[in-house]
Formats: sequence, C-alpha cells, structure tokens
Amino acid sequence: MAIMTDVPTDELQAFKAAFFRALAHPVRIRILELLVQGEHSVQELQEALGVEQPVVSQQLAVLRGGNIVIGRKEGVSVRYTLRDPLIGRLLDTARQIFNNHLVGTRDLLRELQRERRRS
Repeated sequence: MAIMTDVPTDELQAFKAAFFRALAHPVRIRILELLVQGEHSVQELQEALGVEQPVVSQQLAVLRGGNIVIGRKEGVSVRYTLRDPLIGRLLDTARQIFNNHLVGTRDLLRELQRERRRS
C-alpha cells in the first residue's frame, strides 16, 4: 500500500512551525506576557522590559508578521494587543510544562545527591 503525502497537512505543519518560530525569542515571550495583561505601547513595553526601543520594535515586527499581535494607532503611537487571547493559555500551559520539567530535574538532582552520600 502506497503512502500518500497530504499537501494541506504539510502546509499546516509549516504554519505551526512558523508560529512557534515567531515565539522563539526571550524578548518576544516577555512582550507576550505583558500583552496578556492588556494593551501596551512600544514605549510602555520598552520601559517594562528595560530594553532599547529598536529591540522592542524589531520583536513586535516579528510578532505582527506571525499574526500574533496587532497594533492600533492612537495619536502618534501604536498600542499593541494579542490577536488571540488564547496566547495567554498557551503561555500558561508552557509554564506548567516547564515547571513539570524542573520538578523532574530537581528530583533527579536529589537522587544524585543521595547516591553521592552513600558512596
């Protein structure tokens, strides 16, 4: 029996990979964590993150390009928000996964310490 390649599935996987690549930067994650709390301007994000304005703008451009955030013009500035509030749930789920991983690592370290004491 021949295995057929499902082109739409390949496109979907590429879309998913691009989405996660857009998230794959510490400053972008920090921006999203702030935007979960509500709208922010570039200046507000810059102050909260303690990074230069060009860095914030560059990372917002990546997030906009990935359709993860949207901007709304307000006077001379742009206010950014999450395109989909489910991003907050995604970040919470990732935090839980990382916590589970760290708990497992901590338990492994404790076991190694016990073994060292026995030797």
